[in-house]
Amino acid sequence: MGAETESSQEKPAQERPKAALSQEQFLSWKRHKDAAVSARKAEVSRKRAEDIAAGTVQMNGRELFLHEPWVFDNSRY
Repeated sequence: MGAETESSQEKPAQERPKAALSQEQFLSWKRHKDAAVSARKAEVSRKRAEDIAAGTVQMNGRELFLHEPWVFDNSRY
């Protein structure tokens, strides 16, 4: 009974073919993935900038300082 469970556990590992990637294939995949992530971040950043310009979203402190620095001007007091 113990031998049966051991052989059944080894079977799935043996049946699965191991995918061997060359270094060029991996680097190509990595460049593609990094480009997709970069494009997604750029799209989110562009949309956020459009929403800030339209006034539809609340700005965080850094964005407020960059777009409306007069809010932080303490020289008038």
